[in-house]
Amino acid sequence: MIITRTPFRVSFFGGGTDYPVWYRENGGAVISTTIDKFCYISCRYLPPFFDHKYRIRYTSREETHSLSGIKHPSVRECIRSLNLQEGIEMVHTSDIPAQSGMGSSSAFTVGFLNALYALKGKMVSKRHLAEDAINIEQNILKENIGTQDQVAAAFGGLNKIEFGGESDFYVYPITVSKKKIEILQEHLMLFFTGFTRNASDIAGEQIKMTPEKKDTLKRMREMVDEAISIINGSSSNITDFGRLLHETWLLKRSLTGKITTRDIDNIYETAMEAGALGGKLLGAGGGGCILFFVEPQLHAAVQETLKNLTYIPFKFENLGSQIVYYAPQNYF
Repeated sequence: MIITRTPFRVSFFGGGTDYPVWYRENGGAVISTTIDKFCYISCRYLPPFFDHKYRIRYTSREETHSLSGIKHPSVRECIRSLNLQEGIEMVHTSDIPAQSGMGSSSAFTVGFLNALYALKGKMVSKRHLAEDAINIEQNILKENIGTQDQVAAAFGGLNKIEFGGESDFYVYPITVSKKKIEILQEHLMLFFTGFTRNASDIAGEQIKMTPEKKDTLKRMREMVDEAISIINGSSSNITDFGRLLHETWLLKRSLTGKITTRDIDNIYETAMEAGALGGKLLGAGGGGCILFFVEPQLHAAVQETLKNLTYIPFKFENLGSQIVYYAPQNYF
């Protein structure tokens, strides 16, 4: 039996420049952090006493004799990619709902791959996990998805991730003092809007519009380095980070008409009126979780004005996808 724990991520700047259609020609970068909200996957070889070969449990339950009969696309292709011939049982649970804008689908893929490699008795690098997940989601499943989520889930931590060149991605941990990290965390508030959406549809529209949005995407890429300067700078005010978030949200919402809605705009404006300095919807847009930068003394006011939303307290995490439990089986 294997249990993996894989974190969700919060992306601050550069989202949209991590799509291959953009970064293979122009280069891209994001700043993101993983947080202490996780996807858990328990996995084992299914003992040979059942009249099915695969038992898969997530929001649905699947029992099937054949690999091709598995409806969950990531489960099916992860098993296929590792050429596993034995039966598999997998159970998925999560701290955050699907379609949250926090990289949940990629966290699942990374965590399941990690579990399957462990079942085979292999330890693989974080880069290997990320590359495998990218290949499955982008090349095999043909999903409209960027490259930051898989990297964040595998590596963990507060990072600048660059895209492009021979290796496609490079991970640079943002090296700041523990105190500065705490100050940044103290200014962040996360809420679940209650709206879910199909990220692939929204991302597909954004990918289609990429040739017309070059100036916007270049500016969003520039903000990555500006944000790092704010975090690292001894003379800069951390509140500038919040104002920069506001600027990136205005740019992001201009990429396509599907990124925001009237309800989301109302949530954003309400938070700003209560004292938030900036914020952004996480992920492709259309719903999911929304992040705000708020000075600590105003947290209560913002939480009160958004009391109809689910508030999600969180901390940064640094470990990425982990095997948290391993016990060998005796049937195989």
